[in-house]
Amino acid sequence: MSVSGNVNRLTTLPVSESGPPERGDAARNRALLLDAARRLIDERGAEAVTTDDIATAAGVGKGTLFRRFGSRAGLMIVLLDEDEKTQQQAFLFGPPPLGPGAPALDRLLAYGRERLKFVDVHRALLSDVGRDPQMRFNAPMMLHHSHIRFLLKSADTTGDLDAQATALHALLDADYVHHEIADRGRTLDQVGDAWETVARKLCGT
Repeated sequence: MSVSGNVNRLTTLPVSESGPPERGDAARNRALLLDAARRLIDERGAEAVTTDDIATAAGVGKGTLFRRFGSRAGLMIVLLDEDEKTQQQAFLFGPPPLGPGAPALDRLLAYGRERLKFVDVHRALLSDVGRDPQMRFNAPMMLHHSHIRFLLKSADTTGDLDAQATALHALLDADYVHHEIADRGRTLDQVGDAWETVARKLCGT
């Protein structure tokens, strides 16, 4: 079924939920923590960076980090914010086949390939986010599940769309993708081929 001209009614959401304007010192501490986290992650990789490391590098107390971001995952998801919003814009409003204007199945397949690339690049940050249920299932992150469900419905897929969207979304999980590549020796293209096979079967092709 073609979805040409049918704009996905989902809207882009910031990955990190914004609150009221911060006081000057709070905003400064937030910027210090984010800059320190980016620098340390670039140097060591996300897995090797602790909250103590980040707080020390930023010159603030560890309690300040948790007051600003709630958890390590909360800080990591803020670091993802800009790139996530760019990808959201692409699959919701960009050119086809990723964006509107292509048949639903074509959009779904394009989305899966693009999301796998994103997950591969940002695996460590997404892995941290995925360990925190409050972050993993918040509205911005669940936008991906909703988008997959929308495309399945637009492709006239039958059955439990929520369950099917959850199954496809699970195949884009950062830890699963890393396991497939690092432990099973598969390439990103092979992981994408497997995802496409499942998506096609769900859509009856």
